[in-house]
Formats: sequence, structure tokens, C-alpha cells
Amino acid sequence: MQETEWIVKKVPEGVRPGTGCDRDLPVILRILLAQRGVIADDQLETFLRPRLGDLCDPFELPEMDIAVQRILQAVDKGERTCIFGDYDVDGITSVVILRNLLSAYGLDPQTFIPIRGREGYGLSDAAIDRCLDTGARPSLLITVDCGTASGAQIKRLTEQGIDVIVADHHEPGLVGRPPAVAVVNPKLGDDYGYLCSAGVVFKLAHALLKTRRLQEVDLKEWLDLVAVATIADIVPLVEENRLLVRHGLRRLPQTPNHGLRALMEVSGMNGHATSGDVGFRIGPRINAAGRMDAPDDALAALMTDSVKVAARLAEKLDDYNRQRQKHEQQMYEEALQQLEESFDEDKDPVIVVGSRRWHPGVVGIVASRLMRYYHRPSFVVSFDEEGMGKGSGRSIEGVSLVKAIDACRSVLEAGGGHHMAAGISLSEAKMEEFRQAFGDYVVANTTAEDRKPRIHIDAEVPFEDLSLDFLQSYELLQPFGSGNPQPVFMSRGVWLTESPRRLKNRHLRLSLRQGIQERDAMYFGAADRELPDPPWDVAFTIDRNLFRGRISLQISVREIRAAE
Repeated sequence: MQETEWIVKKVPEGVRPGTGCDRDLPVILRILLAQRGVIADDQLETFLRPRLGDLCDPFELPEMDIAVQRILQAVDKGERTCIFGDYDVDGITSVVILRNLLSAYGLDPQTFIPIRGREGYGLSDAAIDRCLDTGARPSLLITVDCGTASGAQIKRLTEQGIDVIVADHHEPGLVGRPPAVAVVNPKLGDDYGYLCSAGVVFKLAHALLKTRRLQEVDLKEWLDLVAVATIADIVPLVEENRLLVRHGLRRLPQTPNHGLRALMEVSGMNGHATSGDVGFRIGPRINAAGRMDAPDDALAALMTDSVKVAARLAEKLDDYNRQRQKHEQQMYEEALQQLEESFDEDKDPVIVVGSRRWHPGVVGIVASRLMRYYHRPSFVVSFDEEGMGKGSGRSIEGVSLVKAIDACRSVLEAGGGHHMAAGISLSEAKMEEFRQAFGDYVVANTTAEDRKPRIHIDAEVPFEDLSLDFLQSYELLQPFGSGNPQPVFMSRGVWLTESPRRLKNRHLRLSLRQGIQERDAMYFGAADRELPDPPWDVAFTIDRNLFRGRISLQISVREIRAAE
């Protein structure tokens, strides 16, 4: 394994005890805020106490006015309408929000989610065929979380007399804007490029309600769904995303959505919702249904009006998640075996592995694990019996998968997505050629230093400062996620008070001591890691832990090195 470089961030100038714009804030909090560019009084207020009243005009998004006019035309004429979404958390929650709104306007929209294994991502021809065969032919089809790069498919629909509105956040394809009535996508404008599709749909709902108000509809009722999607889709938690997630997480423990409540119960949440709870408990269970080719179960769970049905469906999603975990572990171990035979850690800049035995719904998770373990841009591909493969990639800082895919188009059937996470289709016969082309792109556009693993330390904190008061101040920085990462702290000269305990789920429980201060810690996924002899420098994050009514500060170790 490559040695990780530890980079301790400098304390911004002017941030010292007794100074700063808000003297009531602890100095450590002012340091963390300043590192995030939050210094001025108005910035502090907006960041620490974001208000829904600060939401901007939804008509600032591209083509929003056209979309609103066309949807209200469908409402006035009682047109058959279909909402077509993707099979992940963002797509499913977007369908739920828009379906609830259109129903409030008096429409009875059809909803459709493609089956990943058979129909692939988004607005594919196979998915369109089944969509048009399973219900009355719509005159208006609204795509959410897909459609921006589906120009050929949208042209096909328009030629059949079906108008298409796209509400999406993905990067546009090489051919540019698709021939839809309206494309509401911030990536086609200058602002709000951080929104996920549920955020875009929330803006669309806001615009519709500003144009034609419904007394019985309160936009705040859907903030929990927007928060779940925003966190699960790993879009930056900045500006309005931060505002939406902050308020959505506050509503989540009291959500009126029976499916979300059932998922919180089945996943063991205890009445306190954080971005980590969404990312590691709720999100994976919703996603698991799509990965196991049963996305309609996740959609039904979030749309049902029955507490009993919600509970039953949440149990099914939990079961899908266990199946996903089983497939994931098996695939991960097989991928490691492939790499033992073919991967040179000192020379190879990328990872590309594939198999006909692998489930296509889990390739992204395995790619993420390989990327983290080896610190390499990674693609994992599932091939069918005919040798056609569907793959998913995850990247490291500084390597754009969107640009890499564009550079490798000649050996791919298709590909696209985000800079850090993307999907591809390719022939099994082309896998080695793709690996070479992908590696050549990375080498040509980065240096070995660029690709070196690093951990960025926000601040050094001694154990004696890790109190509940410290935790309370620290939690003002939440929600954490992309664009507002959870702070990483560091303590030097740390000893073990007893031998590490290896838990059955491949984690380590550590009892640590710095001076006279002792703290328990968890080191997740490190059961097989060789640790240096103490004393250590320890990099870690902290979280609130609630057990049997007792609140404590939990330490989660990120890295350990011999003390310097």
C-alpha cells in the first residue's frame, strides 16, 4: 500500500482566541469556519443558521418558465402524464415529490423506473419500450434524474407525439441540449450546478406553486426527501443544498412519509438524523432495491399511505440490502484475486476489473472500495453471456472520469456521469484496450505526486478538549458531506491501554490514551491492517453517539501512523 501523506492545514490568519467576527464562537469553530471561507458576519449567519426564506427565485434555473407553462397546460387539459425517473435514491425521491405535486393539481401521473439489469441507466430504448407498453400512452413525459444526454431517445418520443420535459442535473452529452420542450438542468446555466435532481424538482415545485398556488400544499413537507437525495447523491453541500439538507434533516425524525419512518426504524435510527445516518442507513436500503432490480419496491415504500405496507416494504428493502452486501463482499474478494494476478501497485495508474459472474447492480460499490483501498481511479465491469459489459467507476481527487471517458470513446460503447463517479458500457473483448487507454489518459493528465494518497487534517485537538461542550459547538457545522466535509482532527503521542479488539464485522475497537486522558475509538474496516508500534499520531473524526438515552462523543479513526 502507498504511504499516506498527512497534511495539516494552517490556521487562517487573524483567527485566534479573543478575535473573530463572533466572540461567542469557540476558537476551534472559528478556525474550521475560516478554513471553509466563512469569515464575515453575514457569512457566519448564513452558514450557521440558514433560513428557508433565503431560497432564491426558482425561475433562475434554465427553461423553468417553459416547463411550468407546459405542465400547467397538462393540468388544465387533464393530459395523461408520465414521470420517468432513475432507479437510485435521487431518481426515486424525485419521482415521489413530483408525483405528489401533480396529484395535488388533479393529475393522476403514471410513474416509471427502469430495471437496471435489463434496461440500463436512464431513458434507454428498452426502458421506453416497457414504459409505453405498461400504461396508457402519455402526451407529456417528464424525466427526472436522467434525460439530459438522451437526445436520440427524446427525438424518438417527440416523433410519436409525446412532449418531453427534462428535470435533471447530469452533464450534457457531446451533442448538447436534447430536443425536449424544456430542459430544466442547472448544468445548462450559470448557477445552482450543485443541485441533485430532487433539488431541481423541488425548485420546479416551487416555481409551479408560485405560479398557481395550492393552499393544501406545503413545500416544507418534502424537504426530508430532498435532504435524503442530496446526501445520497453525494453532491456538494454548499449554498442552497446546505440550507435544504439542514432543514430536511431536522424534519426527518418527524417525517410524515411512512416509508422514511419505516426505513429509520428498520435501520436502527434512534430519533436523531445526521447526514451519516442518511448516507449509511437510509440511502443504501433505497438504493439496494434498484441494485437488485426491484426499484418499484423502493418507490412504493416512499409513496404508500399505509403504515403497514410501509413497514413490510422497508423489511424488503432491508433484505435487498443484505443481499447486496453479500454480492458486494463476494465480488470484492474476487476482484482482489484478479488484481493479485494482474495489478502492479508500483506501476499501474488505474484499476479495471470485470467478470461474467458479477451482479451489475453492485459494481459501483465495489469500484468505490477498490478506489479507496488502492487509491486508484477504478472501474468494475459486469459482463453478460454475450460479452457486453456494464461498468461503474469511482475516481480520486484530480482525475475526472467524464474527461477520461471522452478520451476513451473509441473503445467504449457508451459512457457518462459525474467527474468522480461514472458508468460505461463496453465489450469484453475491449476491456484490456480500455484499461490501457484509461491508464494512458491518467498518466498524461496527472503526475505521480498528484496521484499520491493524502489525508488533510483540519486541526490538532488534544484528548482533553474532546468534551460534550466541544461536540455541541462542532455540530453547528453540520450537515457534512461533499463540499462541506466532516472535519478531520489529529492527536499526537497516543498510546494503547490494551490490545486492539477485532470485531466480527472487520472493525477494530481501540482503547487510547494521551497523557492521563483515555478515549475509546472505532477503526472501521481495519481488522486486517498492520499497525505500527505505539506511540501513534491518530487522525480521526468525531460524532454524537446515543445509546440507551446516554449521549457520548464517538471517535472514528481515519489513519494511524508512528508518532513523529
